[in-house]
Amino acid sequence: MNAGTRKTVYVFFGMVATGKSYLARAWAERQGGLYLNSDIVRKELAGLEQRDRSRASWNEGIYTPGFTRRTYDELLRRAQSYLTADSHVCVVLDASYQSREERNRLRQELAAQCLLLFIHCTCPESTVKKRLAERAVDRHAVSDGRWEIYLHQKVHFMPPDELEPGQVVSIDTDRPLAVLLAALEQAVQEKINGAHAAKPVR
Repeated sequence: MNAGTRKTVYVFFGMVATGKSYLARAWAERQGGLYLNSDIVRKELAGLEQRDRSRASWNEGIYTPGFTRRTYDELLRRAQSYLTADSHVCVVLDASYQSREERNRLRQELAAQCLLLFIHCTCPESTVKKRLAERAVDRHAVSDGRWEIYLHQKVHFMPPDELEPGQVVSIDTDRPLAVLLAALEQAVQEKINGAHAAKPVR
């Protein structure tokens, strides 16, 4: 089955600075799909501009569990609304989705409507540190991710072992974008074609 022939939702998830937004945005453009980013939606809900910086720590300000719940609910609402608008659509969700509960909620709410694929983004910790340092001085950065948030997620992030092998792709993002897109294209097609080996993309 070709993803272009039916509704498809790609969920790019992982810890902060693992390259998920960089890859997810490019994938959405490649697929001609709707791109929904949790950082952008969170700030919209708070009445902030995309590039307004929040120095709130974990569980403070717009990063409390309650506000995060609002953000994830809105991501899901927008995805579902778009899915009902056309028979051939693609949605790219970009958020940490660090708990099995959040990922299972997407499966429960979306799996009956579309082809649902999870893209687990990873990279070496040294790359995370480098990206966060670059982001800290980038005036155009949208994410408020910082090293302290990465360390918190490192403790609390739940591995996606609840997902079926044919439903998840794990990809190391520490490579040029063109290489990543080509590797992801191949891996996604293998999943769609029924390949069940859950091997990371190298």
